[in-house]
Amino acid sequence: MDQKYLDILVCPQCKGKLQWHPQQQELWCKASRLAYPVKDGIPYMLVNEARELSDEECTASK
Repeated sequence: MDQKYLDILVCPQCKGKLQWHPQQQELWCKASRLAYPVKDGIPYMLVNEARELSDEECTASK
């Protein structure tokens, strides 16, 4: 995920900063505890498409 996209994309639920996790192909928002999938390079920024982050994922540093 290109840094210029990370600079403008925000969590649709809380408007918080997103972190790119390439192994999972997801954008994570630790504030709302949601992971948004990226499929074929396209982020799916819908709350109902996101999965909930586990406690371990939320406390782990990138």
